[in-house]
Amino acid sequence: MGDAVAAIDCGSNSTRLLIADLNGSALRRDMHITRLSEGVDASSTLTPASMERSFKVLKSYHDACEEREVTRGLLVATSAVRDASNGETFLTRARELVGFEAKVLSGDEEAALSYNGATRDLDESVSPTMIIDVGGGSTELACELEGVLRSFSMQLGCVRVTERALGRGVVSPERDRATRVMIDAELDRAFDTVSAFSDVVGNVRLVGLAGTVATLAQLDAKLSVYDRDVVHHRVLSRHVVQQWRDLLSHETPEERLAHPGMVVGREDVLPAGLYVLDAVMERFQVDQLLTSENDILDGVVASLLAT
Repeated sequence: MGDAVAAIDCGSNSTRLLIADLNGSALRRDMHITRLSEGVDASSTLTPASMERSFKVLKSYHDACEEREVTRGLLVATSAVRDASNGETFLTRARELVGFEAKVLSGDEEAALSYNGATRDLDESVSPTMIIDVGGGSTELACELEGVLRSFSMQLGCVRVTERALGRGVVSPERDRATRVMIDAELDRAFDTVSAFSDVVGNVRLVGLAGTVATLAQLDAKLSVYDRDVVHHRVLSRHVVQQWRDLLSHETPEERLAHPGMVVGREDVLPAGLYVLDAVMERFQVDQLLTSENDILDGVVASLLAT
């Protein structure tokens, strides 16, 4: 019998792997930019090219799982597959490639697993903890209040906002306004749907996870080489979020790549993620963000080990 479990996250912008031992300690983490959601917002269809990029990575993850003698695993797909008319076709092939179960998560399931993963190693807080998971196609907000997890999945991922409003190049005033309108409308919908969000405005510990936040932390630290110990639980001010949003918005994607810490494959969509992040901090009246490199993958591993 093997001594490891595996979680794979087929996200809208990246495909990631976590292999952990039976105590939940990470044995291997991998991430590849695959941009699965490319064009999904406009066509509601996964493109053959984006699926093939993901399938290539999934094959390599299967080999990694074989090497570690993984006996149980779960692949989860999020916004891109959730929104695509051919999502089941993708899942069927994904199951064949990885050799274990693959499922598409609802927005609430995604938020719950992300919350569980991100909060497992946090210190106690006098304020409620809210996670913000800025993905490629959606952004999940989740906060536990009186023992109940309140969550909402906004259609505000960095890829979706880029394709629909912000664009990939230097941001014009018109695109800036369109982006802010798009984000504000989704935040209004979140507060209208989850009334409990209003109860924590000005009194919440905000924990950010996923690629937008991790890349921002690397930029802030000027990390040419990723260092998990530097990125994990780094405190970022709203000023830092705004500073990088404004700087990158006035640059081309090629110019953005010159900054130490910029992740190749995020240079065209990171500004959109920062627009979302800043708007959420403004709406909840939060001045600081705590980053977390523990996320949905850690939540999936915990769920596997609990069964």
